[in-house]
Amino acid sequence: MDFQIVKTDTGTKARAGEVKTAHGKIETPIFMPVGTAGTVKAIHFRDIKEDIKAQIILGNTYHLYLRPGIEVIEKAGGLHKFNGWDKPILTDSGGYQVYSLANQRKLTEEGVQFQSHIDGSRHKFTPENIIDIQRSIGGDIIMAFDECTPFPCDYGYAAKSMELTHNWLKRCIVHFYQTDPIHGYQQALFPIVQGSIYKELRIKSAETIAGYEAEGNAIGGLSVGEPAEVMYEMTELVCDILPFNKPRYLMGVGTPANILESISLGVDMFDCVMPTRNGRNGMLFTKKGIINIKNERWKTDFSPIEEGGESFVDTTYIKAYLRHLFVANEILGPMIASTHNLGFYLWLVREAREKIIRGEFSKWKEEIISQLQYRL
Repeated sequence: MDFQIVKTDTGTKARAGEVKTAHGKIETPIFMPVGTAGTVKAIHFRDIKEDIKAQIILGNTYHLYLRPGIEVIEKAGGLHKFNGWDKPILTDSGGYQVYSLANQRKLTEEGVQFQSHIDGSRHKFTPENIIDIQRSIGGDIIMAFDECTPFPCDYGYAAKSMELTHNWLKRCIVHFYQTDPIHGYQQALFPIVQGSIYKELRIKSAETIAGYEAEGNAIGGLSVGEPAEVMYEMTELVCDILPFNKPRYLMGVGTPANILESISLGVDMFDCVMPTRNGRNGMLFTKKGIINIKNERWKTDFSPIEEGGESFVDTTYIKAYLRHLFVANEILGPMIASTHNLGFYLWLVREAREKIIRGEFSKWKEEIISQLQYRL
């Protein structure tokens, strides 16, 4: 993997860059649609490429491990061959599932024992087998095994968890360099900064992660319930420590406003289920603000979802029709809304990149950010 910074913003710490992988180039800042089980929910890959214009998607190690199973994916030739997506893929490590399945797992220095949410069967993740699993899946970018701490979280637990993540990272790196990719192309391993909302811990973790000189670095354990201002504070603190010439990935973030603020702090890569999850529930993100399409006010609104001539789906659908689909429980409604939202997110980061290159990012961000949060 190779990363080049094309331009930096003069008024903020934002930067426009390019990540080169075996499956193509990624222009940053970038938003990555979440394809948990090898698919972005309710959206064809055709639409993800042509309408949404995504350059990279995510796969979820925990879910793919359980179903369809690693043997199936490896026999297919990796996730790219299995699902037909020929652009870059990033796979997470399962660390977030360790956090979210707290009642079904046991955490030790060795790794994590957990029960499947599907059938209750028992399994174990270790730093070593997480690398092996991600070798089999074949993501272009793979993540080190970590524990994501909850919020709120006391200092003692956060410190202990951070040290466990660092110890697991050492084992991940050793095993990563003792093994070879199995699908004929190189993979990049990203460590993950942890430390909850404690400055001392975040500094220590960021310095530890920076010391490994990995091809890219991730910031985890944020957007788990803490106030947005705290998230920004921790993000800025960490970005100032992580290497300038390596991509920075803020995991699980977030709203359009979160993304723009984090870009201004030096983040390059984002993912979040929000655009598709909210879309399936009738919430749409637009340039003029947020729409709950189920509301009565849209019943006779015959204007396009995105006013101003731009449509993020293959047809310019009107609000009244989309509301009708949701009220009638038609599957097409969530499909259109999810596609629109992802298209909007990808438009937002492309626009941010253009503004950075032109030297207009800071002013543009301040002008647009309040509008993006307005509820129509």
